[in-house]
Amino acid sequence: MLKPVQTKTLRAMKGTFAIVASRYNARYVDAMVRAAVTELRRAGAKVQIVRVPGAYEIPVVAKRLIELPDEISRSPLAGIICLGVILRGETVHAAHIGEAVSRALMDIQIASGVPVIHEVLLLESKEQARVRCLDRRHNRGMEAAQTALQMARIMAAL
Repeated sequence: MLKPVQTKTLRAMKGTFAIVASRYNARYVDAMVRAAVTELRRAGAKVQIVRVPGAYEIPVVAKRLIELPDEISRSPLAGIICLGVILRGETVHAAHIGEAVSRALMDIQIASGVPVIHEVLLLESKEQARVRCLDRRHNRGMEAAQTALQMARIMAAL
């Protein structure tokens, strides 16, 4: 059973959080972006948003953002939140995209030491997307922002 997002009142540390979000399946992804931005701003964080055509393009932009100081504070990013929705179709194409994105985001995070929050959802149906993206109790954008804030604190403490 899908659990509701558990929120904590967090304050942002120094740095900016980037959100890299797919334009594909915009109805669902836009709702996750709005929830993530609301959560980050409520914590006092600075936010930079970059939109890309689809989920497959997210990793290269995430890597590029890590390589450059962010445009807002001119310091390294505190974290990157990657948001997208991949809906399975009649072929295995969606699974290939999901696996490639997952592996790339993991590799970027480990190589850079910057938290990369993976909320590129590989879903079976529009109903699953509706619940995870449009329903406030289960919005994975909000959950991703909470995770990014927590990871920034952990990384700063290490």
